[in-house]
Amino acid sequence: MPINYDGQVAIITGAGAGLGRSHALALASRGAKVVVNDLGGEDGSLSPSALAVVEEIIETGGQAIVNGANVADMTQVQAMVDQAMAQWGRIDILVNNAGIVRDKSFANMPIEDFQLLVDVHLMGAANCSKAVWPIMKEQRYGRIAMTTSSSGLYGNFGQANYGAAKMGVVGLMNTLCIEGEKYDIKVNCLSPTARTAMTEDLIDDKRILEMMTVESVTTGLMALVAEDAPNRAILGCGAGGYARVVIKETDGIYLSPEQQTPENILAKWDALQDQSNSNELKAAWMQTNKYVAKAAAFLGIDLAAK
Repeated sequence: MPINYDGQVAIITGAGAGLGRSHALALASRGAKVVVNDLGGEDGSLSPSALAVVEEIIETGGQAIVNGANVADMTQVQAMVDQAMAQWGRIDILVNNAGIVRDKSFANMPIEDFQLLVDVHLMGAANCSKAVWPIMKEQRYGRIAMTTSSSGLYGNFGQANYGAAKMGVVGLMNTLCIEGEKYDIKVNCLSPTARTAMTEDLIDDKRILEMMTVESVTTGLMALVAEDAPNRAILGCGAGGYARVVIKETDGIYLSPEQQTPENILAKWDALQDQSNSNELKAAWMQTNKYVAKAAAFLGIDLAAK
């Protein structure tokens, strides 16, 4: 059955161009009413590119409004959410897409550039999620998509600030998906690679750029914010490829108290990092339980007995 978003309201940050624009147009084409957010001018003027996206949506029969909030400013974010509620009375979907880059090796990176990236990517996602959270709880429905990156998941030279902020939103997702589950608020992460202003100068081969469409990434985004979306998923998307990223932990080893030395940890490193019995842990307590169970087994303690 086709996925649609009829009657739903979506906020997409950084939606004036690139991935955000693609997300806004696609959601609107399937019935969503869209808040097209993109940073406005310091004089209070609205982003011309965001206005153009709104006009395009309206011309094709959709509904959209523009907003110029800086996602790093909670006061502006709250005003954006209030605008959406005044216009349509609900918010079903939040896509935390807004972002910037300030690439430089860590040794040469001004700490202000590190703070700026954290403010925009991580605090921006936290601000927007915080502002819509009570609304989604009250209506007992919500879909939130964070935008992470392979630079955060795996690392990339010159992007310590970007990578740290992008991995931070994974941590934000990991807790929000737990806290929101009983209210049918699902939270996921999109890890995109696409031809945008941020990537175009990094790739010389035009054949590769032609495959890396923003639309192929948006297809993944729409799955993450659908009614039947997963919860707590990191979806990698690019050039028509789709994969789930999973953070796993090896089964590991146990060292008795007298064996607990750094030398023994390094001596047993191969066994400790053996991937054959690795598992995806879905909450912090699962790790604690695993370690305690190993210790209890060594000591002959039956944890099931009280």
